[in-house]
Amino acid sequence: MATRDVLTKADLAELRRSALGTANPLGVAADLAEAAEQGRLEDPDDAGDALTLAAEIAEVRARPEAALRYAEQAVAAYPSGDDPRAGFARALRARALFRAGGDDEAMAELTALRPLLLTQPDAPAYVSAALDAGGRSAIAETWLSEAVDSVLGERATAGASAITATDPVVDLGPPDAPGVTFFLLQQRHRVRRNLNLPHDRQDDLADRLETQLVRRAGERRDAESDLLFWPRAEFDTLISEHPALAEVYGPDWDAHRGRLEKELVRLRSAGQAGLGVFGATVAGLTAFAGRRDGDPTDAGVRAGYAAEVSARPSARIPWPPERNDACWCGSGLKYKKDCLPRSRS
Repeated sequence: MATRDVLTKADLAELRRSALGTANPLGVAADLAEAAEQGRLEDPDDAGDALTLAAEIAEVRARPEAALRYAEQAVAAYPSGDDPRAGFARALRARALFRAGGDDEAMAELTALRPLLLTQPDAPAYVSAALDAGGRSAIAETWLSEAVDSVLGERATAGASAITATDPVVDLGPPDAPGVTFFLLQQRHRVRRNLNLPHDRQDDLADRLETQLVRRAGERRDAESDLLFWPRAEFDTLISEHPALAEVYGPDWDAHRGRLEKELVRLRSAGQAGLGVFGATVAGLTAFAGRRDGDPTDAGVRAGYAAEVSARPSARIPWPPERNDACWCGSGLKYKKDCLPRSRS
C-alpha cells in the first residue's frame, strides 16, 4: 500500500476490502504492523484491529510465523485478552500455531475461547474455522452441538421459545442481526455437512431458520436497496457470470456505486442513522445459493445473502466518510471527487 503518515478508520476499511487483491499482500500486512508500532493510526484504539488484519493476511498467505507474530501483537494491543474484539485475533493465533506444529498450545487457546460461542455471533465462525484448520472438525462439531443445546435449553427455561422434540421454535431476531443462535446452528450445519454426518433435527432447524431469514429479509428489502456493495473486481465477475443482475446492480461499476450512493442519501433524508454498505463477494453469493439449492439471480436468495452479510461486523463499510477522506468504494480517490457527486447525477 502507499505510505501514509496516518491511517484512518476509512483507510483500514479500504485495506480490509482490498489487501488480498494487491500485488504484495504481505507487504500490506507489514505496513499495517509498522503503522501500529509507530503510532501512525488516527485512533490508537484501532491498533488491535490493524494488527489482526495483518495476521489474517499472513495466515491466508500461509506465513504462520508472521501470522503468529502479528496475532500476538494484536492480542497485546487490546485492553485485555478477554476483550471481545480480541477473540478473532486469538483464533488466528491458534491457526498459526497449528500450522507451526504447536497443536497443544493452539487447542489451549481455542478452549479458552469456547465460552464465547454462547455470547458472540462471530465466534462460531472463527472458532470452528480454526479447529478445521487444525484438522479437528470433529471437535468443532461437538463444541457447536453442545453450545446449541445450551442456548436452546436456556431459551426454553426462560420461556423465550418453545422447544419440543419435534418442532423447536427459536426467536431469530431481526434479519440484519440474527444473533448467536442462528450462527451457531449455521456453523454446526456447515461442519456436519463437511464431515458427511447424517442430517439431524438441529440441521433441520438450521435450514428452517435460514429459510425464515430469507423470507423476512425479502419482506424488508427490495433488490435495489439491499445495500450490497460489489468491489470492482467482484462486480465485473458478477455481471460476467450473471448478466441478468445488471438490471439489479447496474450495467457497470459507476452505475452500481451511483445507485448505492443515491439510496444512502435517500435513507439519510428519511431519518435513518448509522448507515453503511456491506461488502459482497461472488463466491459468498454462490455458496449461499448452493446451501439453499437456489439460483444466485433469485431475489429471495439475494435477499437472504444480503441479510447474512449485513450481520457480519467486518463486512460493514460506514457511510458517509468525510469529504476529504478516502471514498467508501475503495477507489483510492477522495469521497468528494468520487461517489459524493454520484448522488446528484
